[in-house]
Amino acid sequence: MIDFSLTQDQENMLEAVDRFLAKRLPPSEVLKRDHEHIPPYDLLPDLADLGILGLPFPSEYGGLEESWITLALVQERMAGHAYFAASIASRVIAFGGMSLMSYCSEAHKKEWLPKLIAGKALFALALSEPQVGSDASAVQTRAERIQGGWKITGRKTWISDAQGASHLVVPARSEKGSVGTKGMSVFLVPKDAPGIAMTVLDKVGNSCMPSFDIGLDDVIVDDNALLGEEGKGFGHIMSTLHYSRSSMAAAATGCAQSAVNIALEHAKERVQFGRPIGKNQVIRHRLADMQMRVDQSRLIVRNLAWLIAQGLPCKRQSAQAKVIATDTLQYVTHHGMQILASAGYSSDSHMQRMWRDARLYSFGEGSNEIQRDLIGREMGL
Repeated sequence: MIDFSLTQDQENMLEAVDRFLAKRLPPSEVLKRDHEHIPPYDLLPDLADLGILGLPFPSEYGGLEESWITLALVQERMAGHAYFAASIASRVIAFGGMSLMSYCSEAHKKEWLPKLIAGKALFALALSEPQVGSDASAVQTRAERIQGGWKITGRKTWISDAQGASHLVVPARSEKGSVGTKGMSVFLVPKDAPGIAMTVLDKVGNSCMPSFDIGLDDVIVDDNALLGEEGKGFGHIMSTLHYSRSSMAAAATGCAQSAVNIALEHAKERVQFGRPIGKNQVIRHRLADMQMRVDQSRLIVRNLAWLIAQGLPCKRQSAQAKVIATDTLQYVTHHGMQILASAGYSSDSHMQRMWRDARLYSFGEGSNEIQRDLIGREMGL
């Protein structure tokens, strides 16, 4: 049975998150960072001090051994303040820590988990390529065995936080002539390794999460750079995305609730024809629909977190949570913009910032169309 009541430790953690982010990222600072494209890497040491980066990991590596439920609660609360704060924590935990926990050797865990948990390392997942997006099995980047290591050649694109990361997690073809899901391996590549060139990409939103086009021109790494089993990289990456989609769903839910709160406050304060616009049924019902969708999103995120915490299979639920939460965020920011009207269209409005940012998440980390196809297969179709 799922118990939705919070433990005292969970309440304390959420209060600590609120205090920290209210001080470090008040609304004015969030807008400033958005306008000036300031990434959140400076938050990592403080997030480490709060214990957030180590929440789901064993104490032997410096973690807190908290359940995934606690992590989902924290991610939702953080995103209510600023999605990018939740996002950078999720990258450390999902792309870094859970990759290590899911398929890496004990030696790799001992080497990297303490650094990630301490905020001293950040991994960026370099999966997408010019012809690789929804079809992750189409990776063309090559890894050739050489004496004592590997030579990696190829191109990655739309890689978020690549320049601010310490390392890139790079899926590449390690078996000559392989296609599809076979013959792919995963490598941990220092982002400043010789042969790596990065170009920043202009985007509509998510200005605090810069994305890059990356060229890998005969990049040399040693044998220790191979993560997990050689040739099993596709399955390894899918396990990473399983956790990152859970994190995205939790963060999208927190951001969506923030959008509803902004629209609700505006509907109470904005007076037209002698009364607040929230007194009009069309606005009242729109806000009710927005809140219902957020509550539905929250429930499926909590259910997914419980399944992960119990170690139960949840491939379908992970895809469902990602779809529902990101669709919800687009829905509430779209209608929030309509309710705020010109006030929302201002560049100083938080609603327009969330509206722009939201557009990414329905296709980032696996498009919602692909997620729906996965859900159908899990249903036996």
